Amino acid sequence: MASLIVGQLVFPSENGYKVWEDPSFIKWRKRDPHVTLRCHDSVEGSLRYWYERNKVNLSVSNAAVWNDDAVQSALGSAAFWVKGLPFVKSLSGYWKFLLAPNPAAVPKNFYESAFQDSDWETLPVPSNWQMHGFDRPIYTNIVYPIPLDPPHVPTDNPTGCYRTYFQIPKEWKGRRILLHFEAVDSAFCAWINGVPIGYSQDSRLPAEFEVTDYCYSCDSDKKNVLAVQVFRWSDGSYLEDQDHWWLSGIHRDVLLLSKPQVFIADYFFKSNLAGNFSYADIEVEVKIDCSRETSKDKVLTNFIIEAALYDAGSWYNHDGNIDLLSSNVANIRLKPFPTGTLGFHGYMLVGKLEKPKLWSAEQPNLYTLVIILKDASGNIVDCESCLVGIRQVSKAPKQLLFNGHPVVIRGVNRHEHHPRLGKTNIESCMVKDLVVMKQNNINAVRNSHYPQHPRWYELCDLFGMYMIDEANIETHGFDLSGHLKHPTQEPSWAAAMMDRVIGMVERDKNHACIFSWSLGNESGYGPNHSASAGWIRGRDPSRLVHYEGGGSRTPSTDIVCPMYMRIWDIVKIAKDPNETRPLILCEYSHSMGNSNGNIHEYWEAIDNIFGLQGGFIWEWVDQGLLKANDNGSKYWAYGGDFGDSPNDLNFCLNGLTWPDRTPHPALHEVKYVYQPIKVSLTETMIKIKNTNFYETTEGMEFKWAAHGDGCELGCGILSLPVIEPQGSYEIEWKSGPWYPLWVSSDAEEIFLTITAKLLHSKRWVEAGHVVSSTQVQLPAKRDTLPHIIKTKDDVLSAEILGDNIRISQQKLWEITLNMKTGSLDGWKVEGVPIMKNGVFPCFWRAPTDNDKGGGLSSYYSSWKAADMDDIVFLTESCTIQNKTEHLVKILVVYLGIHKGENGTLTELAKADALIKMDLLYTIHSSGDIIMDSVVKPISNLPPLPRVGVEFHLEKSVDQVRWYGRGPFECYPDRKAAAHVGVYEQTVDGMHVPYIVPGESGGRADVRWVTFQNKDGYGIYASTYGISPPMQMNASYYSTAELDRATRNEELIKGDYIEVHLDHKHMGIGGDDSWTPCVHEKYLIPAVPYSFSIRLCPVTAATSGQSIYKSHLQN
Repeated sequence: MASLIVGQLVFPSENGYKVWEDPSFIKWRKRDPHVTLRCHDSVEGSLRYWYERNKVNLSVSNAAVWNDDAVQSALGSAAFWVKGLPFVKSLSGYWKFLLAPNPAAVPKNFYESAFQDSDWETLPVPSNWQMHGFDRPIYTNIVYPIPLDPPHVPTDNPTGCYRTYFQIPKEWKGRRILLHFEAVDSAFCAWINGVPIGYSQDSRLPAEFEVTDYCYSCDSDKKNVLAVQVFRWSDGSYLEDQDHWWLSGIHRDVLLLSKPQVFIADYFFKSNLAGNFSYADIEVEVKIDCSRETSKDKVLTNFIIEAALYDAGSWYNHDGNIDLLSSNVANIRLKPFPTGTLGFHGYMLVGKLEKPKLWSAEQPNLYTLVIILKDASGNIVDCESCLVGIRQVSKAPKQLLFNGHPVVIRGVNRHEHHPRLGKTNIESCMVKDLVVMKQNNINAVRNSHYPQHPRWYELCDLFGMYMIDEANIETHGFDLSGHLKHPTQEPSWAAAMMDRVIGMVERDKNHACIFSWSLGNESGYGPNHSASAGWIRGRDPSRLVHYEGGGSRTPSTDIVCPMYMRIWDIVKIAKDPNETRPLILCEYSHSMGNSNGNIHEYWEAIDNIFGLQGGFIWEWVDQGLLKANDNGSKYWAYGGDFGDSPNDLNFCLNGLTWPDRTPHPALHEVKYVYQPIKVSLTETMIKIKNTNFYETTEGMEFKWAAHGDGCELGCGILSLPVIEPQGSYEIEWKSGPWYPLWVSSDAEEIFLTITAKLLHSKRWVEAGHVVSSTQVQLPAKRDTLPHIIKTKDDVLSAEILGDNIRISQQKLWEITLNMKTGSLDGWKVEGVPIMKNGVFPCFWRAPTDNDKGGGLSSYYSSWKAADMDDIVFLTESCTIQNKTEHLVKILVVYLGIHKGENGTLTELAKADALIKMDLLYTIHSSGDIIMDSVVKPISNLPPLPRVGVEFHLEKSVDQVRWYGRGPFECYPDRKAAAHVGVYEQTVDGMHVPYIVPGESGGRADVRWVTFQNKDGYGIYASTYGISPPMQMNASYYSTAELDRATRNEELIKGDYIEVHLDHKHMGIGGDDSWTPCVHEKYLIPAVPYSFSIRLCPVTAATSGQSIYKSHLQN
């Protein structure tokens, strides 16, 4: 049995005291938190370091991020940021590892140098041990995975034992040694050569210990032994109840830092813009560690501190040689100020920077701050550096101001997540996130719900991303349980909460991207929050404080920051004259599966209501973990897939991207509502507005394209003057280059699309990237005419064959209609089978995650309560209404009854019918079939999932071409980004592989669609008469199959293609995923409906456009 040694005391687990269950004991021998230290040896070395670090760009994200080679190269490799740092040594690599089931089972004295670990396994550091077969991942949203008994944790507490070996470089002789853990989950203690060197909690912040006196001399041949004991559960776990995977271990890098006896221990860069932003007063607060000096007063006289700012874009020549003289842009002088903590001296360096290049997400201008410590002879003793940005965050009534401008937050929440590495991040993954975000007009990120990898902040500075940095505090499970001793209220937890806030601020305080500190997430509200907010405001008044808990409007938050608040409620708050703070949604538009409906309505409000300043979508990435099944096939795993209990199933799958960062279709909608160039059409004018606050349109090229009924009429470059930030330009639409085409076109519909493309490449994208694209419909030249069928003079052949009627026109086409069922049991075009069967009424869809949200109050529950999932449509009657040599009319009356009626249309079943549909077929000699449908709900039904028809095509008829919205998936409440046009796709390509299947792959506002095989044979479908455009879907997976499967990999293709043509389709919702949230305008009341659809045969010689046009002739 192992004991945890702290100082001269021993805390064996059997004596009742467990240090990992004491919220007042959160650290031991741990150095004060500070910024990331680089330990340079010269100014030139520091600038060279940042020159290399700043090279990161699009190419890094294009590198393989997820494959075996990428993962293996990341595992066990040295920390990726230590290159070029002579006094930083990475201890990352493969360590010896043993997982004990509990602390009592840890091998005795495993931390001793002589301990034999040859039979232990190896584990890469950094990593989560669950991602390598030890223990199991656990996913929960709110409920704690351990019994809620603070501060106690289960006796069965998996405990990781690590050992590694290292030597001190000879170049470090006479210097101090610091051991730096970037992050360990959840608590740990460490030994060097058998000597305890420290203890720490907080799974997302560094822990650093001085180990100078415990390491063998650099002249020694002996290897030092570092041993670490990591507890999966600790009292700190009660402060880390975030909605993500519970994964353990040393999941960020471990480093050795070498410093001189007196060194730069911390520094705080501050800039205050003045003179209408024409200059910046610079202050650099520097903390010097002289704790090992016997006469600390001599430090002031024996050492000199200097600092300089270097323009990050000009300090090096084209050949990479450093030119210091031309790039030193700020003359910063030294002024001492009173000392702080014992063993440290504090200094303030001040200066003035004329005409600073300001930092913003649009223009992320950065400088390199270099601080040097010299001895009395002028020799450089220590050197530190970082990237800094000159910017100013402030408040005005109902506004967040960035450099004086009310920037709009177009944000997302981001968890750290790698599908193969868990909570261990690699640089290429971070860059991939930023590249995809920037390419989709996202300008802000909330670090949900903890401080993230240090490199993430540098990259956000470089790429330009506004940030809320969030403390690693969440106690959501206390709210669920009604536990009375909530940490936010308890003095015994105050130090632990404050420590996490202080650690975040002190580590990240120099990053320009951060505009607000967050006190944590979903942790109620209490005096511990008030104390933390007060500390932040005293330490860093240059930024805002954010906290949603307690109702999002407490005194501890400078931003009204609700989550999932409905549009009408945020508008109400914005218009409240007593509320002077800006409203920024900290979470909204829950992206679970097929979701993000209504987001365009949020942005209609945000763009037009003063006091609304944006929000952060929940969330960026589906948190699926890559897992293999028994046959070796890989899939995205979610809660419960590892035998974890409790778990919250697939609630971890809320991303705008799949785990490998492939965008969900909804990301197109996000890009559209977030786009900075807005185009609108009034009765006479087209208005183009630049909503940027810093960037003009000088670096953009505008193009126009006009389409009539899906056919391109013309396109070209749109010559515009440069539009200033927040400026606009108006064009009389009848004077535009498209107007002559509008005049000469006989198209029923003419759409104008205006796009803005980048002329030059940026760090995150190549030249030619489309920043904004908007489509407007030009006014119609005439009233819409009904679709008129010009019947051919050919004669129909109609013959009764038992229960079937076969109708054909020579050898061009042939249909077989079953007079007992009313089904089209076959349709051939020139002898080629096209349709297997149909047409059937359909009012059901495979439920989405949002449909199921809300438990008994969900749409899904209400549908099931009404037996809508069990409806079977039986034919009440099928009669020939009219038959001539040119047409046949057949009326089919369907009754939707309970499946439990055994498929028999008894009088009792008729009396208990849920819904009725009359379907009148008018079959013309031209091959046209007009289907006039009348729907009549009989029972008291809830809102319907859909109102339409379904039919089944041969599997070979898999080429889909349509005129409607696309090219990507879209639905009635998520279609703003989907332009109307002619698109084509295979049936396989129409499928959207959401991790949990449901309704998906639809296309909205479809005017016509063709389904053809590789030889061109198929059918055409369109709305008819005054019926509006339809919702269309085609899939190898039936609705029942999509409903049955619990993951995409379980889906089994049918022996037909299931096609849905919907007159009405319910919205998908997305305000949240746990209440019925489809807006009323996108619901389908159970009332009568009438609609008409036209079908006809097509061959390779015909096209949807030509058929559609023929229907528009007078």
